[in-house]
Amino acid sequence: MKCDLPESSNCLNGKAIIPVLNGRTLPKILESARMENTEKRNGNRLKLFSGTANPALAQEIASDMGLELGKISIKRFADGEIYVQLQESVRGCDVYLIQPTCPPANENLMELMIMIDACRRASAKNITAVIPYFGYARADRKASILQMGDVNLCNLSLLTFALTLQTQGRESIAAKLVANLITKAGADRVLACDLHSGQSMGYFDIPVDHVQCQPVILDYLASKMISSNDLVVVSPDVGGVARARAFAKKLSDAPLAIVDKRRQGHNLAEVMNLIGDVKGKVAVMVDDMIDTAGTIAKGAALLHEEGAREVYACCSHAVFSPPAIERLSSGLFQEVIVTNTIPVGDHNYFPQLTILSVANLLGETIWRINDDSSVSSIFQ
Repeated sequence: MKCDLPESSNCLNGKAIIPVLNGRTLPKILESARMENTEKRNGNRLKLFSGTANPALAQEIASDMGLELGKISIKRFADGEIYVQLQESVRGCDVYLIQPTCPPANENLMELMIMIDACRRASAKNITAVIPYFGYARADRKASILQMGDVNLCNLSLLTFALTLQTQGRESIAAKLVANLITKAGADRVLACDLHSGQSMGYFDIPVDHVQCQPVILDYLASKMISSNDLVVVSPDVGGVARARAFAKKLSDAPLAIVDKRRQGHNLAEVMNLIGDVKGKVAVMVDDMIDTAGTIAKGAALLHEEGAREVYACCSHAVFSPPAIERLSSGLFQEVIVTNTIPVGDHNYFPQLTILSVANLLGETIWRINDDSSVSSIFQ
């Protein structure tokens, strides 16, 4: 076959050369198209999808990041089964699924796992489960119980106290089970806000980025211009001391007080004691969540009895199970400050309630994960 084109381009010794499209040598007409497609693919490599648990937060995160939420269809059949279909391609993409496992926890958890499975089967490159509120986090160990009836904890040595504590038998550690389920569904990474205990991160066999909502709440408190001399940070129970101490350190190293609950005997009422001075102070109670508000309401009543001038309640997760609203709106609190990791319905609103958004915090964290940048530096 004779070639009529110039020898230097497509011919060798009078014979035609068939071009090999190996990604390095492309015809100009295809090269420009490839450049456009590459730019488009890189621009769409990060995709956000929302479940049905907290779509308002997901939309706020997407808007803050300058992105649009991916198209997804989530339905429930008549028998309660969940159907998920991605309505756009995620092949080769870094996918972030925003779905807190808040009440109803079982439904929202199952929906998240089906979303993960759909992305995995659609060839997503990386799947990150963004779980602003991680349900079952409180079931992170077997419960400890006191074996002695009439004891005074103040008079016990550390060894004696340890011997009186035993774990309940035949209990599940549900936090570990849920971590396994999310991992087996196909998640490559988890992003969670203010886990009930740090040990929950170790239950996952995949990377976990732990986002603290403290900066959002601290910024809001700073705007209230409360004098550091008038401030005291209060832990509503002994288990939250580390959290309250870290919070106090960020508030100009404010003093710390602790509400200590103890039961003197089997059939005796629980007694609450205050460790620390709150007289004439503005008390800020700090916890990771408010569920029925029993602990924090009893603590607030004690603070008022001890002479606190005002009491604020600050928490990341507003679970608000009945009768939380009645307790929180009873006049014990000057203000109840929560974030929107869990959607708060209109029926749960009361005048003292302030809801802060963590959308900016989560959006920045997602960008850093996607860019392989440090996440911990946000909180330093």
